[in-house]
Amino acid sequence: MAATTASSLQTFDIIILGATGFTGKHVLKQALKFFNNNKNSNLNFNSIAIAGRNQSKLTQTLNWATRPDPPPSIPILIADTTDPTSLRSLCLKTRLILNCVGPFRSHGEPVVAACVETGCDYLDITGESEFMDRVEIGYHEKSVKNGSLIVSACGFDSVPAEIGLLFHLKQWVGGCLPYRVEAFLSAESEKKMVGNFGTFESAVLAVADLKEMRLRRDAQVIKRAKPVIPGPIPKGKIIEHQKKIGLWGITLPSADATLVGKTFSTLTENPNGLQGLDESPETVEKRKVFWSSVKPVHFGVKLGSKSLLGIFGYITFGVILGLFGSTSFGRWLLLKYPSIFSLGGFSKNGPSEEEVESASFKMWFVGHGFSDESLAAKENSKPDTEIITRITGPEMGYVTTPIIMIQCALIILSQRNNLPKGGVYTPGIVFGPTDLQERLEQNGISFDVISKSKLSS
Repeated sequence: MAATTASSLQTFDIIILGATGFTGKHVLKQALKFFNNNKNSNLNFNSIAIAGRNQSKLTQTLNWATRPDPPPSIPILIADTTDPTSLRSLCLKTRLILNCVGPFRSHGEPVVAACVETGCDYLDITGESEFMDRVEIGYHEKSVKNGSLIVSACGFDSVPAEIGLLFHLKQWVGGCLPYRVEAFLSAESEKKMVGNFGTFESAVLAVADLKEMRLRRDAQVIKRAKPVIPGPIPKGKIIEHQKKIGLWGITLPSADATLVGKTFSTLTENPNGLQGLDESPETVEKRKVFWSSVKPVHFGVKLGSKSLLGIFGYITFGVILGLFGSTSFGRWLLLKYPSIFSLGGFSKNGPSEEEVESASFKMWFVGHGFSDESLAAKENSKPDTEIITRITGPEMGYVTTPIIMIQCALIILSQRNNLPKGGVYTPGIVFGPTDLQERLEQNGISFDVISKSKLSS
């Protein structure tokens, strides 16, 4: 029999919650693929379970994830984000919850609460800044106390930005001092690809959260240490053209820059990074060496296009989203007719498997800085050095995101003593000193140095 019902005494390493969702089923597929092909893993099929509201749909998902082969005997658990008892029972059965149930502003907090209450570790794939702020405010202290490690955005939002930036900053050696890094995200596909409705829904609901999020930050509910970055705050350009990488870029209001800022704030308070639960002396030294070479910078992310016309398309979509998303009736229209209001960019059916397989991404990091610290200290001095790095990989949402989530999960399961006892943290501060970059490289995501050059004055 393909699926089994788990007994109350059974424990697991991982439970994938929301496995029937569009992204969740790809996370399950990646998990099974990885565990099938990695005999050195300490995990086996008995240490994984999937969970959701509907057993029939979970069974169908398991069949889909393993076709054409017959599915392994993976336990299926029933849980609902509206039922705290079912979530608590779920957390008591596992070391780690992988939460794929979105939108997270509606369904994420009960899962976090159950994990924190039981001391279970938690990863999710959200890019919703308001949700992450709410979790940090409401659960950080208790998660530290109970030993529950809570890390959101362990997907395309925001691991490529965070780990990609850390890789970039490692290239500033020999006394060079980075000052500003702009990331340019470019999605490529041989076929026209539409986005999944869940992603569109999260974006629509995020517009409604903007006012509340601004009020929270204006009130400084979340107090953060400010990293010291030499030189004036750069004047950002909404639209920018980078000839060296052949892209136009427009500011992308994603969670990436926010999370990078949180990582730098945590690093300002903890210059050697976060202490692990039970680190060896060698690991402590490795962590200190890693963070000693990371200097905070001004960081932003832009959505890239090879043509200016593409940028105007992004602007049009942003205007539509902002206007309609600010009222309840407008949001209803957006969610009722996603294909029309997204200019064909999203649909309720989501992308086909062929579209997913044909897509890829490039994320360029264009960094400007100083050839030595003394130059940076001079008044009115301008950056004289440029370094460009790049990450490339398969389709962002349904291939790269599952790869990232599973690798983060494996690090937690295999290196738990090297990670913080508990707390609500960003992927960068938790996984930066680990072997996450190497793991991603082994699974189809490349990190490359493109150029190092002097800037003309």
